[in-house]
Amino acid sequence: MVIGCACVTFRAEWVTSLKEKRMVIKSLMERAKHKFNISIAEVDCQDCHETLVIGFACVSNSASHADEMVEKVVRFLENNTDALLQHVEKEIL
Repeated sequence: MVIGCACVTFRAEWVTSLKEKRMVIKSLMERAKHKFNISIAEVDCQDCHETLVIGFACVSNSASHADEMVEKVVRFLENNTDALLQHVEKEIL
């Protein structure tokens, strides 16, 4: 069993409140969860309305497939929000 996981940080300067941030991040996470069958959650900076930190994980039977899945999810998250990608930290276990 191989686990691929990543923590992705976005900067959304156009978000003006925590309520607006929750709407944006919830929609983004739901779309990614249904498209890729991953576990996903907001993992940090819950009280900062301009910073979105999303963590996700997938399980596979090979390291190359897990790495490919992580890359696809990161690209999907980046392409489906107006927020700017700041940092990606990924790990294959």
